[in-house]
Amino acid sequence: MIGDHLAIRRADLDAAVAAGVIDAGAADRLVAFVQRAEGSQADEENLRLISSFNDIFVTIGLALFLGALAYIVSGLGVSGSALIIAAASWALAEVFTRIKRLALPSIVLLVVYSLSAYVCIASWLAPGLSSLDAIYLRGGAAFAGLATAILVGLHWWRFRVPITIAAACSALAITAIALARGYAPGLFETHPIFIMVPVGLAVFTLAMWYDTSDRQRLTRRTDIAFWLHLLAAPMIVHPIVAELTTLGDMTLADAGLILALFVILSFVALVADRRALLVSSLIYLGYAAYALISTTEWGSSTYAFAVLAVGSIVLLLSVAWRPLRRVVLLATPEPIRSRVPEAA
Repeated sequence: MIGDHLAIRRADLDAAVAAGVIDAGAADRLVAFVQRAEGSQADEENLRLISSFNDIFVTIGLALFLGALAYIVSGLGVSGSALIIAAASWALAEVFTRIKRLALPSIVLLVVYSLSAYVCIASWLAPGLSSLDAIYLRGGAAFAGLATAILVGLHWWRFRVPITIAAACSALAITAIALARGYAPGLFETHPIFIMVPVGLAVFTLAMWYDTSDRQRLTRRTDIAFWLHLLAAPMIVHPIVAELTTLGDMTLADAGLILALFVILSFVALVADRRALLVSSLIYLGYAAYALISTTEWGSSTYAFAVLAVGSIVLLLSVAWRPLRRVVLLATPEPIRSRVPEAA
């Protein structure tokens, strides 16, 4: 007889789906039913990263195994050794992703597989070149990025790891950068905003598509959206900051621009209910805080006060996220408000 307090974890449901006990749709509907009964947790921005300490234990083993394997096969050349690491990552994913359903090891194996695939293809296209710049100039990076995206797509078809979509977008972003460098030499180096921001906005749009298709954040689509938001944010923020300011010689006006950008990002993050959007801007917020505090008489403690200010802002946003979000949503147009998670 099943006990009254038996708890079924999402990892158990994933394992049941993999074993053919229930289908994926039934598992998602069961999770949706239970979470609706317990109250929506969409505002918590849950992320399946570690299900138990076994995730960490296995990840350590993977790092040791793949690191040693990379050293052993290094004599085969960059392309050959990368091919072996990519193949090993896929084989290990058959066990730890497809059978064991371990979250953190699955993420690590996907990242290693994607990077190894790109390095293998790029090195094969440009043998003897030690600089990625040389690969860009030959146009090899464009093809390598596109081929890597296809290989990552095969990984998604086989394993369905949520971070896979973001990895494919990263590969396509490399293709876009390489094409831009080939057709508009010097543009990426002088004005990356014209290349990276459109790419970042495209990734952000895709992330919002996944988000709006799962407002209650009950399925794996919310994990896919999280990784896409985490990828899109630096693509948008870093080029804008580089275009507007000089970090090494930041003026008060520059600091004001950084603060204004952070406020805009905070508004978007609150509407979308995605804290990940703010992570990439924290370092620039620290620069802005330093520039402002350095004009005061605190002198030698400027760095400490700047870090203290950023930490205070992060903690304040964490504590006040829900009430702030309720206020922001009141000022948000209904067509947008109806497609994002409801305020808690």
